[in-house]
Amino acid sequence: MKDGTQLLRLRRRFPRAEKWGLYTFADPRLCPHQAPVFWHTGALKRVVRLAARAPNERDSAGTARTLADFNVDRRAVIGVDRVPLVLMKANGLQVPLEIHGLSVLTAPFAPVFELHDLTDLSEQTELLRHLQRFTEQRRRAIQKPPFTSDDRLRHALIALDESLKGKTYRQIAIAIFGEKKVAEEWHGHSQFLKDRTRRLVAKGTELMKGGYRSLLS
Repeated sequence: MKDGTQLLRLRRRFPRAEKWGLYTFADPRLCPHQAPVFWHTGALKRVVRLAARAPNERDSAGTARTLADFNVDRRAVIGVDRVPLVLMKANGLQVPLEIHGLSVLTAPFAPVFELHDLTDLSEQTELLRHLQRFTEQRRRAIQKPPFTSDDRLRHALIALDESLKGKTYRQIAIAIFGEKKVAEEWHGHSQFLKDRTRRLVAKGTELMKGGYRSLLS
């Protein structure tokens, strides 16, 4: 598209892919950077949903937006329901955006954000903050949060693997941080290393139970 958004428009549904939570299977002949994976919103852990209202004279300056205002990589899929799902991603941060009422993706709109449950408030607030940063920064480095850093993910997967083998927290810590560091800090006054190991095991278990889907968009 002219605004830089890569668009995949589907003319029909793909039931086999939908069983896996996907819109459609990616083309195996392409590398991942050329063949994005689109998960249905029901399979994604966190999604921002908004209604796109046509801007009017009563809207304050800066209310209207276009997708081009978000200075990140943007990939969109439109299924047979004609509801766009736009994946916005930059430097480890990703926000899936489901937009109702936007028939032309390049058109300006006044966003009305939806909140379906108060228990969802904290996660939605975090995603909206990411969206705000996407409009303020032009492809500068964005600090990665702990849960999306490469090291944190790698350590969580190691912790999961060792935990499934029946290893103790101390043995898991040795596998991740090395025997020297564990020997120096495990029985010290600080509980940081023990707490960090427990959190890594919990994160790895969360990924195994479906949290990995947030990484595969």
